[in-house]
Amino acid sequence: MSRSEFIIATAIILFVAFVMGWFAHWLMHRFSRVSKSDVGELERMAQELHEAEETRDQAITYLQQREAELTNQLTQTEAELSAAMEGLRDARREAEEMRAYVDRIQPS
Repeated sequence: MSRSEFIIATAIILFVAFVMGWFAHWLMHRFSRVSKSDVGELERMAQELHEAEETRDQAITYLQQREAELTNQLTQTEAELSAAMEGLRDARREAEEMRAYVDRIQPS
């Protein structure tokens, strides 16, 4: 095999390898291509997920505000109950003092 035959054979082998590589790339691209409907479906799902996350965040914010309101209301109710119990205690003590006073004043 002469030098020019070797160069031509090498060139043909490299060209065939290039063509096979290009064909393999084209074939892989053809089969792995994402269709427009799939892309549209993915975009729709991403939008729905975003909306669901926003709704969840709003619900969490609402629940935190509601919890704070209820905690505040419970604290106020407990304070009112404590004041009412103190007032009832004072009224009972006063009533006992009045009974004792009336018993001392009235002869039996």
